[in-house]
Amino acid sequence: MTAAVPHGATPSAGARATDDHVGSGLLTFAGVLLVLVGALNALDGISAIAGSHVFIGDAHFVFGDLLAWGWVMLALAVAQLGAAYGVLALRTQWARWAGVVVLVLNAFAQMSFVPSYPVWSLTIIAIDVVAIYALTAYATPGRWAPARSEQPPGPGGDT
Repeated sequence: MTAAVPHGATPSAGARATDDHVGSGLLTFAGVLLVLVGALNALDGISAIAGSHVFIGDAHFVFGDLLAWGWVMLALAVAQLGAAYGVLALRTQWARWAGVVVLVLNAFAQMSFVPSYPVWSLTIIAIDVVAIYALTAYATPGRWAPARSEQPPGPGGDT
């Protein structure tokens, strides 16, 4: 177990990065949202590919037909579930940014469904936006923060 590091201080050379720092819960939340959206997109994709009666028969899509969008949704679902694994299990930076990319792509894909399924599409877009916030609001300590000097501030404040 490692000792807590005060805000703004850099950990010692021998300290390991752990999930003890603030933001771990936000990453877990984002990972769970990625799993949720990935599972919903997988169900949508499989339903569209199988020609299920869940979808409107004469729905007009911006690009392609229902079968094409079924494959797109299934591919996005696989990418989202892969990013969720990276965020939840591996806790890597590339997984966070891959999650952001697939969520942005999913939001754009869902915009194509708004004329046919407005409530469903807007709900998924809202989940995408919340997950994007959760992935980007968290900053790895010491990695993205600007460097601070080791000297305390002067008597007049920060100078």
